Amino acid sequence: MHTPREQLDRAKSEAAGDGYAAPEERPPLASYAALTALFAATVGGLLTSRSFRDRLPERVDGGDVALLGIASHKISRLVAKDKVTAWVRAPFRRYVDQVGPNEMAEETRGEGAQAALGELVGCPYCLGLWVAGALAAGFVAAPRESRFVATIFSGMTVADFMQIAYKAAQDRGLGGE
Repeated sequence: MHTPREQLDRAKSEAAGDGYAAPEERPPLASYAALTALFAATVGGLLTSRSFRDRLPERVDGGDVALLGIASHKISRLVAKDKVTAWVRAPFRRYVDQVGPNEMAEETRGEGAQAALGELVGCPYCLGLWVAGALAAGFVAAPRESRFVATIFSGMTVADFMQIAYKAAQDRGLGGE
């Protein structure tokens, strides 16, 4: 049995989704809208905060953009796909298989907010916006600490690509064990 709130949310979602997809294929549009609003409100709140706004740089250095992008890639992929972070996704995702180096294939489970959060935490592309936003805010609010954390994850990204290149060389008979 659904609560009145859940019934209202479902009705709103169905009304908003009319014509978008068949009901059984329709994504949780109302929950997606709520996540979008949360992200926008958080960024808007930061930008309207005088103490945050006063610390914004005039320009963002290209090196910071690269550091932020590489770190965001790694963090979002680590959260969305890595074996050791399955505990974060478990309430929202269902294990399917292990794929690639240390990565999991999973499917979203549940409905409404559970499904929307499942899509968010299981999609490195979707999660990347949230991670990049948090890191960018960190570059303003706590630049030294945030750059240090971003450097760790950027270094991890380089190391991952080196591991893949090394394995490819081994497979071609060009490397050691």
